[in-house]
Amino acid sequence: MATLTVWRFDSTDGAGEASDILADLERGHIVVIQDAATVEWEVGKRKPRTRQLTNTAVAGALGGGFWGLLFGLIFFVPLLGAAIGAATGAITGSLTDVGIDDRFINQVRDQVTPGTSALFLLTSDADVERIAEAFVGGPRGELIHTDLTAEQEAALREIFSD
Repeated sequence: MATLTVWRFDSTDGAGEASDILADLERGHIVVIQDAATVEWEVGKRKPRTRQLTNTAVAGALGGGFWGLLFGLIFFVPLLGAAIGAATGAITGSLTDVGIDDRFINQVRDQVTPGTSALFLLTSDADVERIAEAFVGGPRGELIHTDLTAEQEAALREIFSD
């Protein structure tokens, strides 16, 4: 089963530091990262800076289309207004079918604000407690997560397959 997790940090560099820690965990076979991306939102900026961390050639990676759509729904659609928002209804319906619902999107939108950062991960059979333990002494993250069933993960991959 795949887990889509979002770790929110109280600083703009927290997600970057956390991604380094997770790379170490992956090398130690503690977690399998299928795909990852960061969001860093500096104070005074109108929108956050996003970056995909996983090479899309890696088996299991969803690709830039997934992250672009997800980040667009979370951070950019509210800025574009109702006309663009209405056009995304069918797409958000597809994401709801795979476990990424309005509640999740709104929760992330409300918590990742200027002055913060977030690490978005798609992992396999991750032990969330072990990941949280790895952050002790490093960037302090707040976990927002959703689990995906095997069927939801397959549907997500089908939506974003090339």
